Amino acid sequence: MPTALGPASRDSAAQWARATLPRTPALIRFRWHYQDERVKYAGRGTVRIQPPDSLRFDYVGPLGLGSGAAVIIGDSVVWADPDKDFRSLVPAVPMLWAAFAMVRPPTEQAAVFGAQLEQRVVWQFAQPADTLAYVATPPDSARRGGMLEAEWRRRGKLVARSWARLDTLAHPASARIDFADAAGKTGGARFELTVVAFDTAQVFAPVIWRSRR
Repeated sequence: MPTALGPASRDSAAQWARATLPRTPALIRFRWHYQDERVKYAGRGTVRIQPPDSLRFDYVGPLGLGSGAAVIIGDSVVWADPDKDFRSLVPAVPMLWAAFAMVRPPTEQAAVFGAQLEQRVVWQFAQPADTLAYVATPPDSARRGGMLEAEWRRRGKLVARSWARLDTLAHPASARIDFADAAGKTGGARFELTVVAFDTAQVFAPVIWRSRR
C-alpha cells in the first residue's frame, strides 16, 4: 500500500465497488484448499451471487465428506450450517467477497481514501475498528488478467490479506487468502481456490436463501 492516500469521494468509492459485482445473478464453481498449523482440507464449492449484496456459499470435502453452507448479506452471516465449520473455513467475511474479486461499498461510518497509481486503483475504507484496503489492477490490452488485492486490519492489527486473479473478462479465476495469527502476523491459516466455471445464466429459487435446518 502507498504510504499516503488522500481523502476521496464516498460516492466514487461506492460506484467502483458496485462495478466489481456481476450485473446479473451468477453461479461460480471452484476447487478449494485450506490449511492451518493443525489440519489440511480440500474439496469443491459453489458460490451464488444475487446482486447487490447476497451470497450463498456451499462447500464439500473430498469424496463428498464434510459439507456445509452459509448465506451472507453484505458483511453479515445470516446463517451457517455447520456454523463452527464455516467460521473456521471463512473467518473473515470481507475477504471472502474479495477472493471472488468483489468489493463491498464503504459504510456510512467509514472514512474513504483513494489514489490512482499508473494502472492501479487504490482504496482504503477506515472505520473505528476495521480498516479495509484494496488495490485493483484491471485486465490490460495484452489480454492479461487483472488482480484485486485486499487487506483487513482490526484496531490496527492485521487480520487477513487476499490476492484474487481475474481473467480477461474480469471474472474471478483464482485466489489466496492468508489469515494472520494471534499476534497479527502472517503465517496462520491459508485458503486457496481455483474457479472452474462462471455462469450468469442462472435463476435462483427463493428457497436457497433459507436455512437448511
